[in-house]
Amino acid sequence: MIRLGSNSPTRAKILKEHNIDFIQNGGSFNEDSITTTNPKSFVYQATLGKYNELIKKYGCKDMPLLVADSVVTSNGELLRKAKDEKDARRMLELQSGNKTSVITCMIFKSKTKELIDISITTYEFREFDEDDIENYIKSGECFGKAGAIMVEGFCRPYIKSVVGYESTAMGLCVEKLKVYI
Repeated sequence: MIRLGSNSPTRAKILKEHNIDFIQNGGSFNEDSITTTNPKSFVYQATLGKYNELIKKYGCKDMPLLVADSVVTSNGELLRKAKDEKDARRMLELQSGNKTSVITCMIFKSKTKELIDISITTYEFREFDEDDIENYIKSGECFGKAGAIMVEGFCRPYIKSVVGYESTAMGLCVEKLKVYI
């Protein structure tokens, strides 16, 4: 059994699908306190901030702690969670017909093991259909996701090529994590 230090339903779903027993206790780290616009630095700082908050609260003696965060980058721009429909549309239009990378950082700490990992999955997308973008935004599924991206949903039919693990793009590189559990 591990403690998932994240409020993400997608990360919980990944652990369930891989038969990893967990309890979910997310934190309240303020990512707006991070000033860097470098995607790798941002995701590392966000994950470390969450980790430091939750390791103080729960420790890892009774149960290993797993914390993760993800960001998206396209055309060199850091894409966080969409603030509103206009922001989501801008992010999706930036990714349409372009390469987009999802960068996920995770920290896993048990009594005997520690893993700090940054993984990247890069997609090349076909042009997104304007009606599909509008329907996706109206559905609300794009909110709460870095870059408004949903590779397991909206983006799936537009994937031209992919390099990396889909689990990384969904927010947790379970393939690497399983080695440590």
